[in-house]
Amino acid sequence: MSWIRTVPFEEATGKLKKLYERVTGPDNNVDNIMMAHSLRPHSMEGHMALYKNVLHHSGNKVPKWFLETLGVWVSSLNSCAYCVEHHFQGLQRLLGDEARGNAIRAAIEARNPDAAPLDGAQIAAMKYARKLTETPAGIVEEDIVALRNAGWDDGEILEINQVCAYFSYANRTVLGLGCSTEGDVLGLSPNNSENPNDWGHS
Repeated sequence: MSWIRTVPFEEATGKLKKLYERVTGPDNNVDNIMMAHSLRPHSMEGHMALYKNVLHHSGNKVPKWFLETLGVWVSSLNSCAYCVEHHFQGLQRLLGDEARGNAIRAAIEARNPDAAPLDGAQIAAMKYARKLTETPAGIVEEDIVALRNAGWDDGEILEINQVCAYFSYANRTVLGLGCSTEGDVLGLSPNNSENPNDWGHS
């Protein structure tokens, strides 16, 4: 599950148990990325708060399926198979179009977002995401202007930026601690966007 010791759900006590109860999926399943925080519950709490607010919040205007697409793209660029597999399943569920989802993934794997069945604004966001992930110090104001010119407003640009930044954080958590998908249920997410404090996965 990971290269460091983790506390199983059935052995958790105190704050960790309460946090596990908040993030569980079916049959008390806790994703390995969350379980990796079990020796420091406060960092799990911070991770989940960031994840929920960046990707699963009713205040977001960018469609959630596209935020998931950006997450899969960033994770693929970072060679984080764990997050690619988890979030591609979430993307497929949200998109509701398996063929289109598979075409998006094929374009991601080919490193060619222009080939994805996305509109011009979405492709511009994919290009920004790639630059931010691979050469973050190379981002210049003109990159933001390009997003505006493609049709994104500044609040949406912030959402795009935050999702890309979050996934690089999550990817490094997974890769740096050796998290695997063993025992995970792929594609679950905290779907109650109306309540930031509801972290339950379904």
